[in-house]
Amino acid sequence: MRAVDLIHKKKNGEPLSAGEIAFLVEGYCRGDIPDYQMSAWAMAVFFRGMNAEETAALTLTMAKSGDQVDLSPIRGIKTDKHSTGGVGDKTTLIIGPLVAACGVPVAKMSGRGLGHTGGTIDKLESIQGLKTELSRERFFAQVNDIGLAVIGQSGNITPADKKLYALRDVTATVESIPLIASSVMSKKIAAGADAIVLDVKVGSGAFMKTVDEAEALAKAMVDIGAQVGRQTAAIISDMDQPLGYAIGNALEVQEAIDTLRGQGPGDLTALCLALSAQMVVLSGQADDIEAAEKLLRQQLDSGAALDKFRAFIEAQGGDPAVVDNPGLLPQAPVMIEVTSRQEGYIQRIDAEQLGIAAMQLGAGRATKDAVIDHAVGLVLRRKVGDHVAVGETIALLHASRNDEVNGLIAEHVQDAYTIGEERPHLSPLLLSVVTADGVNRYS
Repeated sequence: MRAVDLIHKKKNGEPLSAGEIAFLVEGYCRGDIPDYQMSAWAMAVFFRGMNAEETAALTLTMAKSGDQVDLSPIRGIKTDKHSTGGVGDKTTLIIGPLVAACGVPVAKMSGRGLGHTGGTIDKLESIQGLKTELSRERFFAQVNDIGLAVIGQSGNITPADKKLYALRDVTATVESIPLIASSVMSKKIAAGADAIVLDVKVGSGAFMKTVDEAEALAKAMVDIGAQVGRQTAAIISDMDQPLGYAIGNALEVQEAIDTLRGQGPGDLTALCLALSAQMVVLSGQADDIEAAEKLLRQQLDSGAALDKFRAFIEAQGGDPAVVDNPGLLPQAPVMIEVTSRQEGYIQRIDAEQLGIAAMQLGAGRATKDAVIDHAVGLVLRRKVGDHVAVGETIALLHASRNDEVNGLIAEHVQDAYTIGEERPHLSPLLLSVVTADGVNRYS
């Protein structure tokens, strides 16, 4: 078997067998296949695509390239949730305790943020003392005890994916649905969950810009789940504006606490309930989505979900007092008001631009080695559809200092808002549900 023959085969649009895909990926990881040949193969995939069997084979090969977590010591059907990234996306902080409060074990491995999208681990580390590095034994025991644990990803999870992604990043082959799908699902499969629910973002603040693209990606990932024996479902959700109002680590933790208290933003609450309902159904804890949503509402209304978050924080060494006193979270010393330049309706918010602004304040990383400031970020005061007057505050920057740089960031936030005379049509938050049965769009 030669790499050049497999490149030629894919260039002609022919499917590769599982053995041929394993030959390419394993050979590349060993250094037997050079970058230029793997780049040629990735470009052939970019233009010719892969069928469901090929994509599943690539996913499994990458999942097996490093550590694979065996969650069998944990009782019950283990669930996991993954988001394709967004601005203000703190759903894991809410969904974890909410689903666990329903009796569904959540054993989650999460990552740190890079660029304008935040990372769950960074947000959790806003809580004083909370540790996200646990031994496997302690991780399993905690899920069995309270139903929830969240830890940082192992450095040796899917090394083949890391190497292939770095190559795709410099060869303009990132935007390939089978390659994206296999990259995401390889990590989820290596993490060991029985059931996987995906939140696929679409819009200005997301990687996928159209609903059709997002549905194609979701379908590819659900198909992979079916091929490898994992129950999988996906929800397509809008990211044309930030989720909720808070962007930044400690600020998002506080908004998550508000949501678990039943006082969170409507969009954030709705998305968390929709994703959680899929997890509860896949786990077998409810027969259908309606029953699952009723069970989840009970956990919110009774305070059980908030109690679960408190227990989770304490179990991982954090100060559970932050649940009742969010003022214990890191606080930025400077507040900078961002005001509207004109009167009218907010017609559009560039979510990505606001994510970049939060990163420039210090809430995110421009490089892997950058140090996070957990206190900084921004809180929106007005969102799409709201009417504003000239000089009215539309956002509040939480900054470490008041200087010319942060003044420029405030101007960038102003630029992210499009204001006009006409009241805009509001896009729905929940767009589609993708399951093994197909794609169903919300009415």
